[in-house]
Amino acid sequence: MPEFWKSAGYHLVTRNAHGWLDVTPDLIRAYLTRPEIHPVEESCDAEHALFEALMADPARPVSDADLASFADPDAVDNYRVMLAFRDHLLHHGTVEAAYAGLFQGAPISIPPVFLDQLVHLILRNILRHCNDPLRLRAAELFFREQSITFEGGRVMVADAEIVEQLSETGGLGGLGSLLRESGTPMREVSLDVLGEDNAALYWDRSDRFDTALDFRFTEPGPDAFARVLEAWVRHFTGVDCRIQPVMKIRDERWSWHVGLDSEATRLLNSLWQGAPMSDEEAMRLIALFRFDFLNKRDQRADIAGKPVWMALAVGPDNRLRMKPQNLLVNLPLAQAS
Repeated sequence: MPEFWKSAGYHLVTRNAHGWLDVTPDLIRAYLTRPEIHPVEESCDAEHALFEALMADPARPVSDADLASFADPDAVDNYRVMLAFRDHLLHHGTVEAAYAGLFQGAPISIPPVFLDQLVHLILRNILRHCNDPLRLRAAELFFREQSITFEGGRVMVADAEIVEQLSETGGLGGLGSLLRESGTPMREVSLDVLGEDNAALYWDRSDRFDTALDFRFTEPGPDAFARVLEAWVRHFTGVDCRIQPVMKIRDERWSWHVGLDSEATRLLNSLWQGAPMSDEEAMRLIALFRFDFLNKRDQRADIAGKPVWMALAVGPDNRLRMKPQNLLVNLPLAQAS
């Protein structure tokens, strides 16, 4: 099977007997070499010394006195954020436990990009044997913000960062930026829409995030996304489930729902309460799903056997920002005995 998502950092970790990823010194070193932490030529001797000490021993304790010796107060702030994240990873021992732990107990403040990177790495583990490019592209919704366009009846899902880059450069990189600044008309740039007929092109471009998906109900995108949702739930909870795209929610005994992003949560709450929905709001609900527990004993007893309704929705800015953590904290799971 072709390699994919080299940028996830899967080569930096080891997979333990339970199938989760152990936090390793190399993973910590990767965060230490981020530009916010890596010293520059102008950095003081104390900053250089601490960086070298941490590269030699990424788990090395760092005291307030160590940071107080820095000449740059911004560097101190960056180190405090990084070290809190490092300590969180080391405390939990695995990437998955560290991710789940961010939504339990006392929260820690970490940059959103760190959260996305954890999800990227976890999914690289979950999908390590996946040979379906459509499923891998759908999984990008978990950790990369998407730009949504509605054209000709299609619901096009594309990477927001890539769309923004192309809109600025016309796909010509630095040259495109210069042409744009000079007032030269930019050519229209389109992304390849991944489908069953051209799915193989994904393998050589998986780290470029430059393909789009048609997310209409009749297209493979929602079903591929549902398979990733199932795998995510199984990996974290051990619960087997069946998730299917649906066109409408028809349930007179609607008991539970989970929004997969903030806008979807708001809209599902409104629907559940019986509030009317405008045509614009209805259009923002780009995908609906029915979640069924395959074993009723895994579901809360008072609603055992009833479906859980899920949705993806687009914000007013036509952006989709999925929150995969909602699947960990909002499902009606049976209490462990």
